[in-house]
Amino acid sequence: MQSDTPRHDTAAHDANSPAVAKAARKPHEHWLLASLVAATVLMTAAIGPGFASAELGDYEVQRWVQPLPLPEAEPAQAETSTTQGAPVVASDWQSVEIKSGQTMGDVFASLGLSSALLHRLLERPALREPLTRIRAGSRFEFDLGDAGELRALRFEQGQASIVTVQIDGDDIRETATQRDLQYRVNMASGVIEESLFDAAAKAGIGHGTVLELAKVFGYDIDFTRDLRVGDRFDVVYEEIYRDGERLRGGDIIAARFTNQGKDYHAFRYTFADGRVEYFDLDGRPMKKGFLRIPVEFSRISSRFSSARQHPILGRMRAHKGVDYAAGSGTPIMAAGDGRIRFSGWQNGYGRTIIIDHGRGYSTLYGHMSRLGSYGNGARVRQGNIIGYVGRSGLATGPHLHYEFRINGVHRDPLTVTLPKPEPLPKAELARFHAQTAPLMAKLQLLEGARRYAAK
Repeated sequence: MQSDTPRHDTAAHDANSPAVAKAARKPHEHWLLASLVAATVLMTAAIGPGFASAELGDYEVQRWVQPLPLPEAEPAQAETSTTQGAPVVASDWQSVEIKSGQTMGDVFASLGLSSALLHRLLERPALREPLTRIRAGSRFEFDLGDAGELRALRFEQGQASIVTVQIDGDDIRETATQRDLQYRVNMASGVIEESLFDAAAKAGIGHGTVLELAKVFGYDIDFTRDLRVGDRFDVVYEEIYRDGERLRGGDIIAARFTNQGKDYHAFRYTFADGRVEYFDLDGRPMKKGFLRIPVEFSRISSRFSSARQHPILGRMRAHKGVDYAAGSGTPIMAAGDGRIRFSGWQNGYGRTIIIDHGRGYSTLYGHMSRLGSYGNGARVRQGNIIGYVGRSGLATGPHLHYEFRINGVHRDPLTVTLPKPEPLPKAELARFHAQTAPLMAKLQLLEGARRYAAK
């Protein structure tokens, strides 16, 4: 018989029983405990990351790795030489630096390559000159196969190109790849304590840049006799890099040289048509009508004198020029533009050149070992090589005897006043000052830094 007692009364009665109350409290207690643990963990992570990391070693760290499909990897390859439709072949480049007196035939023989192959390469017009006119220090790279056969050859052509020659049986193909050159501007200062080269080296300036510096100021400063301890220089110059590696020193952009208390300035100026020349502060060319010294890498062995005992004749006589001692074969340059009036042997002068420069100026160059390629009547430009240092005629050792004459009268080449060149025209002068003003600011910055460092 179904009871008439309502269901909700039974439920209420059961809820009031001790057993049901205990059972109902357990999930609630579990929830509170879990919440407390979670809060503790969060608090620890928030306020003590260092503590958490210090304790990390006490626990096992679990990692789950989900495998993913990877693309098929291509096999690693070395530098390759390819032909169309042919498989890629790994290259094994071998570098050879050319030694003094070495020929390409010697190089091929050292690598076990046949002279017949070299002959085939030389038959190609583009390869004949670079493979025959090689210089000491040049590098050639050879790609040799397992059997020692030559698969490719590469070499530098100029500063900005590299030529690769691929050889596949009877097929020979050459390609040229251009390489970017980077021009970086550097600034440096120095004070001469021992020599110009020593001061430049301490300032981080390369040998080639020093020669350029001496060439720019060579019309005003005699670097063989005028330098003094304490002379100073500030220079803004270029250095040329290729593929991130320094290749060589570049042009002088601006410079100041203080010699015996007198300041000389030089600025590289680019004309609208692309011509580049050097000028002083007033816009006058640094290049004068005559070189003070027509031979490089020399020293004065005998000066201009009205009376000097001749080293061979043994008697007193005038020495109407300046002698520059230099190694036999050192090139001799024309001191100025002009026409060769005499070329040949002249008594005690030995092999001699006389140049007529016009307006009454002439120069003489004696004791040459051999004459240059300019004969009588030929026109020469300043700096052209007209002969080579020697000891022909009455000479005790290799040197250049150099004379300077004005209207037939001998003058001391070291002290004679040379005609000043004309400055830039007014219109060009304004452009010159606009272009060189930032360079002057750099020189002033260098001077200030040098003075500050000296304090």
